[in-house]
Amino acid sequence: MNETMKQFQQSLIELETEAEHLLLARTQLLENDKVRNENREALTALRKRARTTKSSVPSPFESIMKDIGGPESRPLVQEVCATCGNHDSSECTWMMFPGTDVFAMIPFHASHTILEKDQERVDFEAKKLQSFVKEKSFLISEKGALSDKIGPGVLRSLVTLTDKPK
Repeated sequence: MNETMKQFQQSLIELETEAEHLLLARTQLLENDKVRNENREALTALRKRARTTKSSVPSPFESIMKDIGGPESRPLVQEVCATCGNHDSSECTWMMFPGTDVFAMIPFHASHTILEKDQERVDFEAKKLQSFVKEKSFLISEKGALSDKIGPGVLRSLVTLTDKPK
């Protein structure tokens, strides 16, 4: 084989490897989205059970009023969990732990806290995967499409090439 053919073969191998990494990252991104949607559904169900909404966060006024009283006085306003609200946070609820097949009955506050932390982790991983997909896509496009270096007929024949025993 001459040198240009070896170079071409090596560039094809590199391009195929990058494309395979890209496809794996996209698959992982889809799985990640599935987990993120499941967590979101579970958190929504817990909020419905507690009769709160995602926006029912304690106001900044409550936080300021808590600090005004001084260290010896009791807080003027009780801090309220955004998800629990006035719901009894020690009431137990069934939960399947993320990434396992184990059901456990744990306190309501602990269950939504676990789900919220897992949601943050999944969101972070999704952003990392999206940047990875973007980087790999850019790298593959920078290496250039094969069609501008090789004619479409030759490319089609390379794609449909099969090995025949001698």
